[in-house]
Formats: sequence, structure tokens, C-alpha cells
Amino acid sequence: MTQPLRSLAAGPLVLAGMILLAALSRLLPHPPNFSPIEAVALFGGAYFVNRAWAVVVPLLAMLLSDVLLGFANGGIYMSYFLDAHFAAIYASIVLCTLLGFALRGRANGPRVLGTSLAGSVLFFALTNFATWLTADPRMGDACSRGLAACYVDGLPFFQWTALGTLFYAGVLFGGFALLRSRLPELRAQTA
Repeated sequence: MTQPLRSLAAGPLVLAGMILLAALSRLLPHPPNFSPIEAVALFGGAYFVNRAWAVVVPLLAMLLSDVLLGFANGGIYMSYFLDAHFAAIYASIVLCTLLGFALRGRANGPRVLGTSLAGSVLFFALTNFATWLTADPRMGDACSRGLAACYVDGLPFFQWTALGTLFYAGVLFGGFALLRSRLPELRAQTA
């Protein structure tokens, strides 16, 4: 492969590899909601030149990690694929990727911090709305008492969502910045 072709292929493969590794980290033990979901979407949106790949790669990486979690956890997890949460989580991936587009060519610490927090809030809002929407009134839990109660009940999980997003955004954006400073073929990989 010639040098220009190798340069063109290196960036997307490195980005996809980083996203896949982050998504597969969900298989490791972690606190509830401490995951790379929003960070991989923001990262893909910020750095994939092709906008379709920016959306598809994080979705496929998360789907692969979900399938592997399903196999690891058996029947309990497999019902997740038929749940409204599945749709809400994958919608949040797409929406966080769109947030990542705002970082194209302008990814720096404060902007990554801001979009990471915005992505965490977006994820919290969508997934708790889905929980409320599908709540069984006979269960008597907070979500069956109303949307506001559902959001309040979800607050303890939000802290882990935000911390996970900030952690993985730091690893992905910081790691890619380090790689770009050392590998000339990645320097051209910008929006």
C-alpha cells in the first residue's frame, strides 16, 4: 500500500479500533451506568470525516458489546433488546454523535467537557423518559407515580453516567490527541 493510501486508511481504522475497545470495556466490572456510551458517540462525531461512519461505527460497536453482554448474562439481558430502553439508548447514541459534530476541528478540553455533560444529560433524559413511558402502574415504583418522580429516582444513576462519560471522553479524546502528536498519518484525520 502506498504512503498516501496508508495515511487515508490509518485514521478511520484507529478511530474505529478505539471506539470498539471502549465499547467492549462494558464487559468489565463497573458501577451502574459508568459506561462509554456517550463518549464513543461524541468521539465518532468529532473525528470521523464521513458523517455516516461517525454514526454507524459507535452504533455497531455498542451493538456488539450488547450482544456479548447478552451472551455473558443470558436470558436476563436478552430481553433488553425488546425493551424501550434499547431504543432510547441507541437514540441517545445518534443524538450524541450529532453533538460530536460540533467538536469537529475544535475539540479541546472545555468543549469536550461541555459536550460530555450535555450528552450525559441527554442520555439521562431519554432513558428515564423511556422508563416512565413503560412503567407498570401496578408496580408502585417511582416511575409509576409520574415523570418527575422517575427523573428524581434516576438521579443516583446520573452521577455514574456523567463520571463514565467524562472518563471515557478523556481517554478517547486525550488518547487520540497523543496518537496524533506521534503519528503523522493521523494528523490529517480531522473533520
